[in-house]
Amino acid sequence: MDPDPPPKSWSIHTRSEIIAKYQVLERVGSGAYADVYRGRRLSDNLTVALKEIHDYQSAFREIDALQILQGSPNVIVLHEYFWREDEDAVLVLEFLRTDLASVIADAAKEQREGGGLSVGEIKRWMMQILCGVDSCHRNMIVHRDLKPGNLLVSDGGVLKLADFGQARILMEPGFDAVEENPQPYEQGTSNYESSHQLPEAPPLTSQEQEITSHVEYFEVLDELRTKSSTDDVDKDTNIPDGNTSCLATCTTSDIDDDILKTNFSVEAVGEEPGCLTSCVGTRWFRAPELLYGSTDYGLEIDLWSLGCIFAELLTLQPLFPGTADIDQLSRIINVLGNLDDKAWPGCSKLPDYGIISFSNVENPIGLEASLSNCSPDEVSLVKKLICYDPSRRATAMELLRDKYFSEEPLPVPLSELRVPLTRSGEDNGSPGGWHEYNDMGSDSDFDDFGPANIIKTGTGFSIQFP
Repeated sequence: MDPDPPPKSWSIHTRSEIIAKYQVLERVGSGAYADVYRGRRLSDNLTVALKEIHDYQSAFREIDALQILQGSPNVIVLHEYFWREDEDAVLVLEFLRTDLASVIADAAKEQREGGGLSVGEIKRWMMQILCGVDSCHRNMIVHRDLKPGNLLVSDGGVLKLADFGQARILMEPGFDAVEENPQPYEQGTSNYESSHQLPEAPPLTSQEQEITSHVEYFEVLDELRTKSSTDDVDKDTNIPDGNTSCLATCTTSDIDDDILKTNFSVEAVGEEPGCLTSCVGTRWFRAPELLYGSTDYGLEIDLWSLGCIFAELLTLQPLFPGTADIDQLSRIINVLGNLDDKAWPGCSKLPDYGIISFSNVENPIGLEASLSNCSPDEVSLVKKLICYDPSRRATAMELLRDKYFSEEPLPVPLSELRVPLTRSGEDNGSPGGWHEYNDMGSDSDFDDFGPANIIKTGTGFSIQFP
């Protein structure tokens, strides 16, 4: 039996407005910023997830994003939430017992026995992910931590994006449908606890409906970036929950003690109005611009993560399983080739580009070799997402229209998707599943990568890895 948690994590059991409406059952997960309980709604016996979030910023972002996305079929449902100034926020979410990481883990086991995922199944999973991401991006919400463990799956095979604690809304309040949703709370109004029932999701505005082409997509993003106000500074609680893993929206995390990130990327956040932080996402799915400390990014980082997820669906193994941020960059460069202005015009302006460099890669492996058992169409799909230049990454809407999904074999019906009975690693308390996602956020020592050449420069120093 688990030892008693700290007193604060049990506050959910004593909050009268919550226990009047829900029976709090067992705790199903715990992390640095949240505890999640399985609960039962007393009015109709519906099983729910009660997510108690200990971090103000994470709670605010998750509630804000989920309010905007209410009604999106491939986004987790937020039934209601409870929040007051002197207590943690408690989100009442639909309970989904498994995730895409478990689907991949089960398929990998079957593959060793001659089975695995069929092409039709892969296409259906991909399309559901794309629909969820498209809903986010149409509302200018960047998730910032897309990975198989944050893609929850219902018993009926419906996939839903979850864990929006790192999400950012790339627009001013009132730019579109955001204004029609109530704020999570009114700061400083009172000390009593309040419950908020969510309204029906507003329809897409005409402007949102028109953002379908690649050019328009990023033109709107650039326009919104210029509109950022001083209250848009990213305050990611100093150490973000970058290794988040979701079980019924359960957050579990190891604090990321990345040496390079501590020295470089965190400083890159700065205090400029509207800037973002590069310390987001889980390493295996983190875009190269984040690894180089960029704070001027947008929806495109989700698209890179999508490419990594799709590659993992196709091969049943991670595309870039880096053991540290430096190793992550090294793996990407070994596959895609050298990162220079030819591959991505302007990349030399990335904050850490002049600090970290690698030996020249004469013969990169290429995505074709990394996806050796995949069809040309499958490789092409991943290539549209896994590319250095963010502006060249295909949008979710563009990919949904790709011929890959309309050609034989067609995506299978939801009823034909094989859904695992349990989440991988659930029994041993490791929600990260067979890929050990929980280990992705802790860097190894520099010794793991061989000798490093440290060169003093006019502005500091440069670290070159072989």
